[in-house]
Amino acid sequence: MRVPLFPLRTVLFPGGPLRLRIFETRYLDMVSRCLREDSAFGVCLIRRGQETGRPAEPHAVGTLARIVDWSRCADGLLGLVAIGEQRFRILDTEVGANGLLWGEVDLLEDPLGKTLPEQGPALRRTLDEILRLPGLGYEHITRDERNALWLGCRLAEILPLDLPQRQRLLELDDPLERLRALQPMVPDLRLDD
Repeated sequence: MRVPLFPLRTVLFPGGPLRLRIFETRYLDMVSRCLREDSAFGVCLIRRGQETGRPAEPHAVGTLARIVDWSRCADGLLGLVAIGEQRFRILDTEVGANGLLWGEVDLLEDPLGKTLPEQGPALRRTLDEILRLPGLGYEHITRDERNALWLGCRLAEILPLDLPQRQRLLELDDPLERLRALQPMVPDLRLDD
């Protein structure tokens, strides 16, 4: 599968929101194409380079993102909200004529249906407080804290982790393994019945 890539200084998880302000021509073209074709683009953490200028070298594992809302900002930039979909691994990249990075990617399967026990009140309150904060994009996602994939991805987004830690969590194939890695930071997390 060939997708346009957007290397950023962030890690997007499946089901998570991503707010962006777009101003570079290559990304305006990408957004226009994605909206017109109802297609996704790939978000990857930058391994080397910068978000602007020459295409940065991305980490090999990223997440497809689909635009769910957009608007013109007061400063004239394009604002958008995208939601993370499926993880992927980059097999090869090439730079298009307009400087946009394209990737040939393999989609990675995320095991669904791993159900967790009811989470404790402290964790539910924390999730309530964070998911209700305006401007983060969580109003576009459906809450499912008993789903291991959903909960692990949300915790990896909201806990105070550095980017390499988030990237390592994104690269884990097993949602329960991701939750076990996060459990020391979340004492109220319940994994077993």
